[in-house]
Amino acid sequence: MRLRNKPWAEEKLAAYPQYVIQQPESHKGKWREAFGNDHPIYIEVGTGKGRFITEMAMVNPDINFIGIELAKSVIVSALDRLIEADLPNVKLMNENANDLRNFFAKGDVARVYLNFSDPWPKTRHEKRRLTYETFLQVYEDILPEKGEIHFKTDNQGLFESSLMSLSRYGMLLKFVSLDLHNSDFEGNIMTEYEERFSRKGNRIYRLEAQFR
Repeated sequence: MRLRNKPWAEEKLAAYPQYVIQQPESHKGKWREAFGNDHPIYIEVGTGKGRFITEMAMVNPDINFIGIELAKSVIVSALDRLIEADLPNVKLMNENANDLRNFFAKGDVARVYLNFSDPWPKTRHEKRRLTYETFLQVYEDILPEKGEIHFKTDNQGLFESSLMSLSRYGMLLKFVSLDLHNSDFEGNIMTEYEERFSRKGNRIYRLEAQFR
């Protein structure tokens, strides 16, 4: 889906430093200063329009959340949602997932969420998938020992390739659902894409994996 260009997006993101981290590398190893507490930090890589991370923050006030999104024209919608909710435990970052090591030290992040990531279905593009080995190495470097990745998608091919990638990396699969919305899983918070795809009858896949 082609994104509509929003030339004003960068200026708006800069106008709300209380919500959008402008120089995340300056917080590496000392994120408690950004939030004013030492609560665990969960990040969502590819936060989109911010529904998931905002609603997660509402029901988990003792956890800090950071939504990371590369597309300025998308993350401004997450900013609008956050401005309306006015939550103290959510920040946004307009950054690339490849650069996470520049922003977080080992153990800065307690959990990584990957929700409805771009499936990059062509084999020649598999290295771009957020569950590919090189990305797993990045997550492992910023998570504590036995840190977890929670992943959701409606794309069966991506889910299957992710299961193989995580297994090859040696991760422990703690939870796997091939049909989340028809399972007994409790506390699911949907993303914008999840709601749209599930309305169409698409099956939702979910897993939780832990580094050993």
